[in-house]
Amino acid sequence: MGFFAFFQWGLLLQALAIVHFIRRRPETFWLYVIIFLGGLGALVYIVVEVVPDLGLLRQVYDALGRRKRIKQFEALVLENPAAGNYEELGDLYLDEQKYARAKECYDKAIGPRTTHLDPVYRLGIAEIHLGDFKAAAADLETVTAREPKYDSHRAMALLAHACANAGQVARAEQLFAHVSEVSTLSETCLNYAAFLASQNRKNEAREWAQRVLARKATMPRYLQRRERPWFGKAKALLKKL
Repeated sequence: MGFFAFFQWGLLLQALAIVHFIRRRPETFWLYVIIFLGGLGALVYIVVEVVPDLGLLRQVYDALGRRKRIKQFEALVLENPAAGNYEELGDLYLDEQKYARAKECYDKAIGPRTTHLDPVYRLGIAEIHLGDFKAAAADLETVTAREPKYDSHRAMALLAHACANAGQVARAEQLFAHVSEVSTLSETCLNYAAFLASQNRKNEAREWAQRVLARKATMPRYLQRRERPWFGKAKALLKKL
């Protein structure tokens, strides 16, 4: 009876571990640990990989609170369509990855009297996600013309990415050459690699994609989890190359 109960719990742990593995895509060797070591392997996996991820539950609670605030601000802008209210609503939509709605709000928040750069910067981000790279390049040019180091150089890096996708090759090359020396973001390295690949500079593209993966060995585990999507994109780009 005791063995049967242990076997059942082992199967349950394996099922939970496999579901987490499929969703989070950690190192492949963990799949062999889960399958071939049974319940014990699954338990080890859960302790090492799943338990630290419980901190990500905060994102779920943040999302629930954000959706509640969205409803509040949607009602508020109907009564008081002030630029600040539209900007706040745009920020909430952007965090929810509702880029079209975010863009609509930022368009209403930005006017001739707008002096701060944040709504223009965030409008550019929304436009990149919407594939409107020409508009994004124009808005991010506005930001970087006043503050070249805005958001720790990310604004300039995104401007380079937008120019690359808008067909402004010379401008993208100039910007990437500069920002790649001052930014250490995986996003920047991977966007630069994608640009180089589009210019058939495969060796350079491969080098920049490999830089993203090379960082993994020196990163603490919590950063590895945060950077996992970029590792996946880097591997995918290397396969294409």
